[in-house]
Amino acid sequence: MKQLKIGQVAKQSGISVETIRYYEKRGLIPEPQRLESGYRVYSEHTLQRLHFIQRGKELGFSLQEIGELLSLQVQPDSSSALVKQQVEHKIDLVRSKISELQKIQHSLEQLSERCCGEGPVSECPIIDFLQH
Repeated sequence: MKQLKIGQVAKQSGISVETIRYYEKRGLIPEPQRLESGYRVYSEHTLQRLHFIQRGKELGFSLQEIGELLSLQVQPDSSSALVKQQVEHKIDLVRSKISELQKIQHSLEQLSERCCGEGPVSECPIIDFLQH
């Protein structure tokens, strides 16, 4: 099995050395072997886990949630229903955030309509609204 130093892993994964070390501390990737010189060496399996972590983050999963998914992945008796349940929960959270953001957008649009964008700031209805 090919062994990679941390710089090689960072380059191939596009993840910084500091982040790789952080993921190691969080238990998201296994602790690497060390050479006699003290250098960390990682297996190619680590690259796969880092890709998993990146994809999970892109989909909005927290590092804790990614850790849970990784744990499920390595448990042979885990059910895909547990994975689906986590994804469904994430979908609910995303829908909730979208709803909140739409409310904020609507409020900001109404606030923007109050101000013509002319005159001194002291007479700006947006500033007045925010102060009171």
